[in-house]
Amino acid sequence: MEVVPSWAPAVGFTLLPHAGGLLGSRITKKEIPVWYESLQKPSWCPPNWVFAPVWGTLYTSMGYGSYLVWKELGGFSEKSVVPLGLYAGQLALNWAWTPIFFGAHKMGWGLVTLLLTTGTAAATTASWYNINKTAAYLMAPYLAWLTMASALNYRIWNDNRNKK
Repeated sequence: MEVVPSWAPAVGFTLLPHAGGLLGSRITKKEIPVWYESLQKPSWCPPNWVFAPVWGTLYTSMGYGSYLVWKELGGFSEKSVVPLGLYAGQLALNWAWTPIFFGAHKMGWGLVTLLLTTGTAAATTASWYNINKTAAYLMAPYLAWLTMASALNYRIWNDNRNKK
């Protein structure tokens, strides 16, 4: 008798990244109307309504990619330590950004966190490429978004660092 349905790992891995996103959104919702709106932002800053659907799509994509890698490597094993460990590290950094940037208003440390996230996500993607190309390709939009987010975070930090 099968204890866990065969579809459960796919759903679990796909939904896992959303957990940190949902927790972070509680902080973000409080800070957008007052603090974030008071900041000077570049003209190319996406409107606030764009962020939730983009992050929802990116979290789903990377989560499913992690499932593909996990499945390809036969679950949690010695072979999966590096590719899934890198993934877990970048996900933890990703989740840490919101409390740092929005919660603590530490824009410079937010930038450092984003750059570390981007580097770790790139290493994750590279490690996944020879395991499951589809999983690696699912990370490409995330890497593009992290690049834009890093540039945006830099501009916001640079343009507002003298502001209390």
